[in-house]
Amino acid sequence: MRYWPGGESSEPRPFLDPSGATRTQAANPRRTRRSPVMVVAAAILVLVVLAVTLWTQLERRFIFFPSSDIVSTPDDVGLAYEDVFFTTSDGFRLHAWFVPGTTDITLLWFHGNGGNISHRTDDLAMFHHRLGMNLMIIDYRGYGRSDGKPSEQGTYRDARAALRYLEGMPGVSPERIVYFGRSLGAAVAVELAVDHPPLALVLVSPFASIGDMARIAFPRLPVGWLVRNKYNSLARVAKVQRPLLILHGDRDETVPISQGEKLFAAANPPKRFQVLLGTGHNDSLAGGETDHWEVLEEFLAELTAGEAGAETD
Repeated sequence: MRYWPGGESSEPRPFLDPSGATRTQAANPRRTRRSPVMVVAAAILVLVVLAVTLWTQLERRFIFFPSSDIVSTPDDVGLAYEDVFFTTSDGFRLHAWFVPGTTDITLLWFHGNGGNISHRTDDLAMFHHRLGMNLMIIDYRGYGRSDGKPSEQGTYRDARAALRYLEGMPGVSPERIVYFGRSLGAAVAVELAVDHPPLALVLVSPFASIGDMARIAFPRLPVGWLVRNKYNSLARVAKVQRPLLILHGDRDETVPISQGEKLFAAANPPKRFQVLLGTGHNDSLAGGETDHWEVLEEFLAELTAGEAGAETD
């Protein structure tokens, strides 16, 4: 049996008993106890597993539910439209629809985290018939017929590419573009508005940040730092210097109305917050007790009146 000088073999050390027979030394019972290092390591492992589990739940609940199935087109709801394809700065080909309107205002539409643009054709029809604006709704990377996989930074690049394309379209006035963002799309719209100010900003059911939403979902756990996708509109909205309208359902079970109120409090004037009575998250523009169309019409009329006043001055 080999022993290293000054060290111990990994094998049990033999010794002689009084009878002269060789026996193997019994293990020290103290060595069977768990050391503090092992306890700490086990605790860290449990925390890591918990963190991964929580993160998975957060992603499934709040972020990115793309679908590639096109279930409807504007043609199905009586709208003339153009299929639009454009390329992002990092090389992804994205898909959008452009619906021409009867006014010189264009709405650049950023939808929420689920489905794709084909799930919004009824909304497109209502906006077109009630407001008469040009409409361009885009699918983020990984959604619908758009290439790639979604990510926070990816959606920001998608928005910039969409704006570049829209500004170059015939008949579109670049200075007359309104950003419309719903839920996750509201965060995309706010981020775009910081460096590329629109005519105005309309947000439906916005949240302050994904970290805020994580703390609401898991109030007793420090999960905010686990979130990789920040979508921190709260940190950006104070940098936006354009008219803002926020619409939020008072029964929103996914994004509490307190999130919209928090974002509104941090925003610059002119701004307006409209509670949509009797509506939740997915039906916020489908009815309820508040005439949101009247609110939108008033907001757009104020924009036009404000521009006319500025020209007169």
